[in-house]
Amino acid sequence: MADAAPPSAPAPDAPTAKKNEQKEKAKADKAAKFAAKQAAKVKQQQPKAAAPSAPKAPKAQAPALPEYKDETPAGEKKVIQSFDHPHFQAYNPKAVESAWYTWWEKSGFFQPRPARPDRAGKKFVIPLPPPNVTGALHCGHALANSLQDTMIRWYRMKGYSTLWVPGCDHAGISTQSVVEKMLWKKEKKTRLELGRDEFTKLVWEWKGEYHQRINNAQRLMGGSMDWSREAFTMDENLSAATMETFCRLHDEGYIYRSDRLVNWCTHLQTALSSLEVENKDISGRTMLDVPGYDRKVEFGVLTYFKYPIDGTDLTIEVATTRPETMLGDSGIAVSPGDTRYTHLVGKSARHPFTNRLLPIVEDSYVDPAFGTGAVKLTPAHDFNDYKLGKAHNLKFINILNEDGTLNENAGPIFKGQKRFNARYTVVEELTKLGLFVKKEPNAMTIPLCEKTKDVIEPYMTPQWWVRMNEMADAALKVVAEGKVKITPESARKSYDRWLANVNDWCISRQLWWGHRIPAYRVILEGEDARETDKSLWIVGRTPEEAQAKAEAKFAPRKFRLEQDHDCLDTWFSSGLWPMSILGWPNTESSDFKNFFPTSMLETGWDILFFWVIRMIMLSLKLTGEVPFTEVYCHSLIRDSEGRKMSKSLGNVIDPLDIINGIDLETLHAKLLTGNLKEDEVERATKYQKTAFPAGIPECGADALRFTLLSYTTGGGDISFDIKVMHAYRRFCNKVWQASKFVLGKLPQDFVPAAKLDTSALSVPERWILHRMNFAVKGINEALETRQFSTSTKLAYQFFYDELCDVFIENSKSILTDGTPEEQQSVQQTLYHTLDVALRLLHPFLPYITEELWQRLPRTGETVPSVMLASYPEAEDAFEFASDAEVYELGLRCAGGVRSLAADYNIRADGRAFIKASTPTSLEKANAQLQAIKTLSGKGIAEVSVLGPDTTEEASPKGCAVYVVSADVAVLLQVSTQIKDIDTEIKKINTKLQKTSIAITKQKELMGREGFEKVSDVVVAAEQKKLADAQSAKENYERTLEEFSKLKVVDGPAQ
Repeated sequence: MADAAPPSAPAPDAPTAKKNEQKEKAKADKAAKFAAKQAAKVKQQQPKAAAPSAPKAPKAQAPALPEYKDETPAGEKKVIQSFDHPHFQAYNPKAVESAWYTWWEKSGFFQPRPARPDRAGKKFVIPLPPPNVTGALHCGHALANSLQDTMIRWYRMKGYSTLWVPGCDHAGISTQSVVEKMLWKKEKKTRLELGRDEFTKLVWEWKGEYHQRINNAQRLMGGSMDWSREAFTMDENLSAATMETFCRLHDEGYIYRSDRLVNWCTHLQTALSSLEVENKDISGRTMLDVPGYDRKVEFGVLTYFKYPIDGTDLTIEVATTRPETMLGDSGIAVSPGDTRYTHLVGKSARHPFTNRLLPIVEDSYVDPAFGTGAVKLTPAHDFNDYKLGKAHNLKFINILNEDGTLNENAGPIFKGQKRFNARYTVVEELTKLGLFVKKEPNAMTIPLCEKTKDVIEPYMTPQWWVRMNEMADAALKVVAEGKVKITPESARKSYDRWLANVNDWCISRQLWWGHRIPAYRVILEGEDARETDKSLWIVGRTPEEAQAKAEAKFAPRKFRLEQDHDCLDTWFSSGLWPMSILGWPNTESSDFKNFFPTSMLETGWDILFFWVIRMIMLSLKLTGEVPFTEVYCHSLIRDSEGRKMSKSLGNVIDPLDIINGIDLETLHAKLLTGNLKEDEVERATKYQKTAFPAGIPECGADALRFTLLSYTTGGGDISFDIKVMHAYRRFCNKVWQASKFVLGKLPQDFVPAAKLDTSALSVPERWILHRMNFAVKGINEALETRQFSTSTKLAYQFFYDELCDVFIENSKSILTDGTPEEQQSVQQTLYHTLDVALRLLHPFLPYITEELWQRLPRTGETVPSVMLASYPEAEDAFEFASDAEVYELGLRCAGGVRSLAADYNIRADGRAFIKASTPTSLEKANAQLQAIKTLSGKGIAEVSVLGPDTTEEASPKGCAVYVVSADVAVLLQVSTQIKDIDTEIKKINTKLQKTSIAITKQKELMGREGFEKVSDVVVAAEQKKLADAQSAKENYERTLEEFSKLKVVDGPAQ
């Protein structure tokens, strides 16, 4: 078999002593385990992410191949090339993955088909979480697509009627922000200069280009989506669904208009959802860049100043991290019973700049130990103060314009100043009046706009809101009743927690790109045209409907309608996604009747509240049904150092760069095409040099998918390492070379048996069929329970460790020297196991499995593609537990011989012994002696079996020991390799001591509080580490016993 560096731990019975490959296996496995770490206390003790060992200096290579060009006409079935073709002699992702997708799509394989008769009525439907139409996809999208496509392909092969609906989200704020930057960069124009209609037209043009890029990327990743049903949140039907929802909820009293606090970005001049706000924690005084300011702005400082008490010479001292907001203060609160201020409660302070009175009130919210114990209240510019303002009937004084400058309510001194310039001038003016006290550092959290990094302002403005309490209760109920299953459990708990504390939802955005709100202000003739709290509103699905409703209500009075200029929050329309993509509000559409509710939503846990919860609430309200019956929340992908992926860090990886490969210089150049600042480009370039010193090697879509699936344990965030990705690329090469070998060993006239005759099979054949059955059963169970990492581990173990490294290696001598009957039997077994293996692997590795499966000889086969073939199911006829147990004893013995030979550098003339301590184990060892000899490696010249009756005198001397089981051990004569027995014993004692310490630490780790909460994958990995260490300890102890005998024997001669 050709090179393959497996990214998971080798089975102990692997037959070939490929030490370097085993090291790569073990190291890559550590990286996968590291990705699974989740419990905080366990996390610190998990193995640090490692990767396959760095490649050695390259050997002389053959001349590079010319770029591959596929000869297949577009959309036609791929022209299969011979394995002798230069691009198909070894695994070449570009060559293997070419042409198949266009044929799959053109042939309609992605569209739903009737369920198989044995699956009658069964369906599996996934609505693709629509990526934002703002540019390139990232590895988070690749992870989601890999998980979803694996499920769709698996259910399709199981005979279900399957549908995966693709689409994109218009992403209001993100898209408008990007296009505005592009407009300024190219034409030095703002959207205001261009006008709403022209700007919207420009965004549609931009969307057309980037939308197609996203779709092409998803095609390259192999996603089997039904493109004939592709949706966009601003398509005609989805827009109609959005209008229908707004009008229906408004008419039923769920949507209302109110002047309330929102997250306001002064740079974009729009309200934002909490998802679009990033919280930056600082520990004390920090100077930060803020858009629109020439100098950095001071944050993390508590400013103390005094308010004079009206009509007295007294003052009250307060403290704030935002001194400019004092211009909007309308009250002061103290803790009930605080003796420092009881004499002031009920009095008022006089504002030094606006002369307004500030009543002093008591409220238990106030912490008497923070600051001075007296809190200034700015109800119109602070979310906590807003609640206190409502409770104590204070004035709500807005001091800001939409662009962040101060308005007339701030007073004549400050009117027109930028808010953060006023931060300094307020302190200067307080100082002049003798009211400033001091400043001191203070830890705080600063809310930033995700798009612009502007500091968010709590801002009072009229907006449209959705009343949430009733819908939240319904959403809690369906999950509690099991109508919607949410995994992992941590996501379920977050769901319950968020819904139990839900607030009303602000759904209006001050944007031009998006669904314009279908609300119209009624301006009666002769009345003030400005909006007030008493303004009249009409909603309508169309302007004509709104006009008709207004006439019915206000005629014969004359009026005109003015549509709200704002757009709806993107999450409002995307909250309708599962039903609107299937035809809702037309509940009679065939797709809605056949495929709604959908089966599964797979998404990131970070948008559970912002999207998933809203889909469930809106679906229950509008259709009476849940939108899906299962929610699977995948982890977030971080870089190899565990950091969140960010463009400014340079660690955002484009999945296409993994698929196609990219050199370091081109990676650097891509940093210059965005909007990064000079220092950010410098930092990102530095990271890229460290993480990708030779660029990113071409890995292909299959390796990308398999890696991401292997990381998905249902636990904590994923630490992504490109080196592990490349190791799985080598696994694909292993699949390729093994298949090539098997197909090359089948005669030209080979006819696959319709059913294997198991009665005449050899023990190795029965073993591989038994292991195949185990893999089939385990993978199906793992996918059924969404244990994706487990499913890939089982698939990998079966193909690499068992089929390739054991059975194919074992079959070589039979195919060369066996009888015709033995050869025919092995050929049939090889064919059957390869066919099953390719079908098993197809949901994970769609391209390479299609390429290889199409090369299998078949008789009377009517299935055109492996994706439409039946997924393997376990068969009772292939259960050979007793034969497998016997054969695996031999495998473990051979593995022990190879391990010892590697430890003591025995490359030739090695003598090994299998010591059996019971008659039963002796019988088994003798039965497997030839297999043990074959699989022990070329360095072993002789293998003998020692029975329980072997005397001490007859036992070989100077042997290292490898314990296979309680009654079987492997001995390898190593005395010729030992120059100084005392030194060797000392070395083994050192190893024994280290292993004993490792066992103690491992037991402590597994006994710690919180370990029981980690995933099954982590538990299994840690249990295996403990078992391996205990086995090693026993090996060292037994070897010491043998070496001690050698020392006694050699003693008198010294």
